[in-house]
Parts: sequence; structure tokens; C-alpha cells
Amino acid sequence: MKRVLTISLVMLLLVTSLAGCAGNNEGYEITLITDKGNIDDKSFNQGSWEGVVAFADKENIPHTYIKPEKDTDDGYLAAIDLAVTGGAEVIVTPGFLFEVAVYQAQTKYPDVKFILLDGQPRTADFSVFETKENVASIMYSEEQSGYLAGYAAVMDGMTNLGFMGGMAVPAVQSFGYGFLQGAEDAAKELGLADGSVKVIYHYTGNFAETDTNKATAKTMYQEGVEVIFACGGSVGKSVMSAASEAEAKVIGVDVDQRYDSDTVITSATKGLKASVVSVLESIYAENWEEFSGTTTYFNAANDGVGLPTMVIGDKNADAFDRFDTFDKEAYDEIFSKLVDGSISVRRNIEVEDTTGYATKEELTISLGLKKVSVTTRQ
Repeated sequence: MKRVLTISLVMLLLVTSLAGCAGNNEGYEITLITDKGNIDDKSFNQGSWEGVVAFADKENIPHTYIKPEKDTDDGYLAAIDLAVTGGAEVIVTPGFLFEVAVYQAQTKYPDVKFILLDGQPRTADFSVFETKENVASIMYSEEQSGYLAGYAAVMDGMTNLGFMGGMAVPAVQSFGYGFLQGAEDAAKELGLADGSVKVIYHYTGNFAETDTNKATAKTMYQEGVEVIFACGGSVGKSVMSAASEAEAKVIGVDVDQRYDSDTVITSATKGLKASVVSVLESIYAENWEEFSGTTTYFNAANDGVGLPTMVIGDKNADAFDRFDTFDKEAYDEIFSKLVDGSISVRRNIEVEDTTGYATKEELTISLGLKKVSVTTRQ
């Protein structure tokens, strides 16, 4: 144990020196714990960290991040212990993988505030869900973001689509369900025939950049798929690599991934940075009760999800320039319908398989698909 603690402390010193956020005699008030990915993963860790940095730099609050030694419940809890030892008063945990660790930590550290993104504190066996007063559980309406991506693709003229999700966890499932519904509505609006939009629907079973995932994407493109919605963290890197070779297209996820590859036409984003900033502002403005002890959904109505509408570093650039015909005006129109509730997108469906992998029939019937014909692959 002493050796593990020593290694952990060395790791903390290294990370904080890289972050460069505070003087030598100060503690780190705000700490982010990464999940199994890195801080520059172009996904949850990075988007959440950008929120921490944006707020903390503005307010001159010392902050850092820690990457756990093990991506297990015990490993995440050990990283939380380390953060508290380092003086953390607010701990940001990006992703559902922290649900069990935060469930334990919320009781262990009642004076520390936790921001749990995309999850709710629970026991390991899922028997108890409890969000205590020192926890803000932040969720996102992924189904709306996925809907916008599917709608945009079909409105732009694409009728052969692919979905590559990582693991069949609720957030990824909702992205996929929304994607299919958006494609369906766009096909209806265009007056396309039943079954004219084809979608290959696949879960990789991981969130990794692998040769296997690249090969899967390559096969999809060879079969005529025009664009793949890469919804699985680093799975997207595999898809982008395959798309580059095939001169095909990709839809990114979570954060704007157009900067990672010219193949990315748009991204189904979550307002990770904005939501972290919002909760941190409530904490330091002493309006914590707005998020305390409850689950808050960020959706279209509060700019919590959407497609990118700006290009970083160029206020005059067109964020829709990689589409052929779909543009900002068309996007604003469909987005406004999500905001005012005139379009409702289904988030969950009943799936019999314990893996969470829906069958073609379950997707078709539950989501009311007619224009869209789905082929599921495992």
C-alpha cells in the first residue's frame, strides 16, 4: 500500500506540473479525474477538462487532473482519495464509469462537491441509485443530438448510412436511436420511398482505436456506406482512418471532431464544456441548490446538445461547409423544433438481449421506422 501511495503521489505531482495551475503552496480546489482515456481524447475527458480550465482560469482557481492507475471502481475511488488529499473541494468525474466510485465517495467525503457527468451514483449491482446533496448528476439528451446528425445526413442526400457504437451503454444507445429517427424524419420530409434509406447498425464492444474497428469501418464503406456515425470514443479514430482511405465521410461524437480529420462532416455534440462551467458557476456563486442532489438534463432547450455551428478560430467560417446542401438555415429550423418540443425524440426502447444490442425488429418497431431499413451486425 505504501508503494502504491508513493507512486500515486508522484503521478499527481507530474500531472499538476503539466497542468500548471497553481503556486507551490496552494492546494488544487478543482480536480478532474479522467476515465480510461487520456485528457486529450477528443471526447469526454477533453471536453470536460476544457470546461474546468475555462472556468478556473477565469476565476483564478487552482485546478488539475488525475489519471487513475486502474480503470476500475476501486481505481477511480483511489484517484478521488488522492484528489481530496491534494485539497480538492470540487471533483469532476466525466462519464458513467464513475457511478459506483462517486456513490461511495459522496458518503466518504460529505464536504466535497462532485460533478458526475453522464451518470448517476449507484451500487455495483445496480440495486441502489442515490444522489446525495453533495453531488450534481449531469445527463445529456443524446437522442436529440443523434437525431440532428441523422436528419442532416439524409437531408444532404445520403441514403446509405452506418452507425458504429462502442459499448451498448445508455448514452451510446440513445445516440443511435436518435440517429435512426432523424434519418427517418428527413426521408419522410423528402418524400423518399419506404426502405430507401439503408443503415448498417453495429456495436464494437469497446471504445478503442483498433485494427479490427478500422477493418469493420472499411468493410462498411466498401459495401456502399457513405457516412458512418462513429459513436464510441477512440473508435472514431479507426473510422476516420478508414474513411480517409475510402474517401468517405464520418460524423463525430461528443465534441466537434472536424479538427481531427477532413472526413468529419459534423459531430453530434454534448455541451460538456458548457455544462461543467454552468455547475462550477453555481457552486462558486453559492447557487449550488440548482444542481445539488438531483439529475439535470442538458438538451436542445438549454444548448446542451447539437451540431457545431461555429469553427474555432474563424468567426467567419461556415461550420456546415462539409455538407453538399444542408446548411445553417436548415439546421436552425430543425433545431428550433427540438427546442419548442414540436419534435419529440425517443430516448429508450425495450431490448431483450442483456448485452443491450437491439435487433432489427426491435429498432424498426419501437422507433417506427419505415423509410429506414436497418441491418444489425454484432
